[in-house]
Amino acid sequence: MKVGIIMGGISSEREISLKSGESIVENINKEKYEVLPIVIDKKEDIITKVEGIDFALLALHGKFGEDGTVQSVLQTLEIPYSGCGPLSSAMCMDKDVSKRILNSANIRTAPWINLRKNEEINYEEINKLGYPVVVKPNHGGSSVATFIIKEEKDIENAVKEAFKWDNEVMIEKFIKGDEITCPVYGNKMFPVIAIKPKAEFFDYAAKYTDGGSDEFIIELEENLHKEVEMMALITYKILKCEVYSRVDMIVTPEGIPYILEVNTLPGMTKNSLIPKSAAGLNISFSRLIDMIIEDSMNVVR
Repeated sequence: MKVGIIMGGISSEREISLKSGESIVENINKEKYEVLPIVIDKKEDIITKVEGIDFALLALHGKFGEDGTVQSVLQTLEIPYSGCGPLSSAMCMDKDVSKRILNSANIRTAPWINLRKNEEINYEEINKLGYPVVVKPNHGGSSVATFIIKEEKDIENAVKEAFKWDNEVMIEKFIKGDEITCPVYGNKMFPVIAIKPKAEFFDYAAKYTDGGSDEFIIELEENLHKEVEMMALITYKILKCEVYSRVDMIVTPEGIPYILEVNTLPGMTKNSLIPKSAAGLNISFSRLIDMIIEDSMNVVR
């Protein structure tokens, strides 16, 4: 079977995607698959460069990769691909939409407001959220252009910077606590990973720099584990995820978990969280790639 590893792309996360793709190429079972690295440099590449492959293993991140666009193209071309479908990908990529869906199911997530391009900043609404707040692109990832703002005077500049990356900006109440990530594979939650960034929060450098954060499997207190697992599995289900996703949460000092966001194409570099979690179940990186291919092939699109 000829497997195309789709990487690169045109988003702000291109470099991370290339690293994910290279890591997959390095670890995939080459005795089992004919491997073809495919670097996307412009949108039409997703049509012109995939001819002849039997399966598309997606290592893309961000817009035109994680937002359902590429998934729709591949379905039109009748090429099976890894992970979530177009609708789930689009919903999870749009933080405002996914949080509204979570709210409708009474799944705890931080209060927020969403700004569109050319809308005036409503400082009264922001003040109701209470400082500090997090300002970030609504469709962004990897914490690009993400800021923790502690005073009203700094809001405008943060919003302007976030708008350089997106046409919508989210302003969300900052929840102080410990960040965890909950990989969900199928209908099962893999081991929970605790994230201890060296910076103020789990920013771009903390995510992708060696030593930028400490990340390790954690055993949660029994009742907290049950609540976290329930929230992760319901989130995975109501956002219509398929095969695998990563549900990020933050747990307050009082032990109250909040959903931060859902990643439908989590990073697959040597520093990435899904491989670390899978290792806790004695699933090697190579075997994890096998599982993703096999289970994605069985999804009816």
